[in-house]
This record gives sequence, C-alpha cells and structure tokens, in this order.
Amino acid sequence: MAIKTYKPYTPSRRTMSNLDSSDITAKPKVRSLLVRVAAKAGRNNQGRITSRHKEAGAKKLYRIIDFKRNKFDIQGTVAAIEYDPYRNCRIALVNYADGEKRYIIQPSGVKVGDKVMAAEGGLDIVAGNAMKLKSIPVGTIIHCIELKPGKGAQMARAAGNYAQLMGREGKYTILRLPSSEVRYVLSECIATIGSVGNEDFSNVTIGKAGRARHMGIRPQTRGSAMNPIDHPHGGGEGKSNGHRHPVSPWGQKTKGLKTRKPNKQSNKYIISKRKKGVR
Repeated sequence: MAIKTYKPYTPSRRTMSNLDSSDITAKPKVRSLLVRVAAKAGRNNQGRITSRHKEAGAKKLYRIIDFKRNKFDIQGTVAAIEYDPYRNCRIALVNYADGEKRYIIQPSGVKVGDKVMAAEGGLDIVAGNAMKLKSIPVGTIIHCIELKPGKGAQMARAAGNYAQLMGREGKYTILRLPSSEVRYVLSECIATIGSVGNEDFSNVTIGKAGRARHMGIRPQTRGSAMNPIDHPHGGGEGKSNGHRHPVSPWGQKTKGLKTRKPNKQSNKYIISKRKKGVR
C-alpha cells in the first residue's frame, strides 16, 4: 500500500499525506454488522469533561469484529476488504460455508478470494488462520492474541503490529509483544497467523488541524501559555521554561515517572519489561 501525497496548492496540502485506498474493494453492505455507538467525546454521565482534547468527530458506524474467532472447522472465504473508521487497519468480510458473515482484522497479504479458518487444533501456517497457541510452531509471527481463553483478542491488533512466539513453558507460551515486552500467555488462548495489514499507516501526516478535528481530536494548549491558576507551568514575565520538572495540570510528573503498581497481579507473567523507544 502506497502513501499518497498532494500538490502544494495550499500550505497544509504541502505536508499532508494519505493512504492509497486501492486495496479497499467494497463499502459495508451487511447491515447486521453495523451499529451506532453513542459518542462520549471525553465526557462522563454528567456531561463533564473527564478526558481532555476529545470530541465526537465525524459521524461513523461501528463494525462488529469477530475477535473471538470461535467458528471452528468451518472454512471461510474473504469476500471484501473494507475501510473501518474506528481502526487504523483494514477489515475483511468473511463468508463462511454455512452462510454466516463476519468481519475480521485484515492480516497482511490476505486478499479477496483467500480461504481462512479457525480451529482448536492445528492448521496450516497461513495468514488469516486462527488456532490455539499450543498448536502454533515456535518462531511464528502472530496477531490478535487473547489474554484469557474465550475472551477475544486483546493484543497486537493495530496496523502493522505483530507478536512472535518465542517458546513454551508448562501450560504457558512465551510471546514477544509489539512493545518489546516478553511475557507468558496461557497456551489455550487463540491467536491469528501473520501480522496486521496496512503497515504504512504510521507514515501518514495529518497535515492540518481540521483533519484532526474530524478524527475527534481537539486542540491542546501549552501549560506555559496559561495563567498560574490554570497550570503549574503558567505565569512569568514573557516566555519562560516553567522552572520545574514537566507536570500535568494537577501536578503529576509527566516524563519518566513510573505509574505501574509495583505489586500488580500480572507482574508474575512478565519475563522482561518493555524497553523505552523500542517497538
């Protein structure tokens, strides 16, 4: 998939880029897989902002994705590759042999007409096939990985992401995640072979503020541009550097402070922590 650039007929067009949409083969047609999700826009049930710099953005319908991949031993055919406004990757519409239709995250290299299947036992190591971790060979690239059996995929779901199966130990499988963290995951959990498609998404430049607003991102104001009543970095004569370690509006340090609980229950499953700046 190529990055599309534009002629600089406006200042924002000079730096703006977008993804080529030639890989999208159809618009959504299965109405039962589309639902409208109420826009929270960073507000709670009282209408107060609890998460800043968010808004509803452009109107969109949520696509129901099959993260559980629990349709075992029934072959499916990829009928279409579609755009998903809630994700940075493409989704694939799969028509199963029994007539049911489901969306899955499009694995890299999967095209219209390809066959995919899910099974509890072993399958061919082909992109798009889903099976339990205990059936996947060591060294395989995988994505859409469950953390709890039957709960549905929670890890390695974003565009271009993947994890690698490093080994096994008892009832656990050792995975290296996209964050570079190495951890144990139960071997009964299901994962999909291959990496997530749309790898070039990280190279897209938004280019202008209006495009960010369509995505539901509101403007951010620097703390140093505020008054002292509004932010710890505010005030001072002219421009100043804040004269203190960078903090949030509520005084929490924002660079380098470890916020993970030291006695978190899942610590025992982590073999090595993620490394800063490594993806």
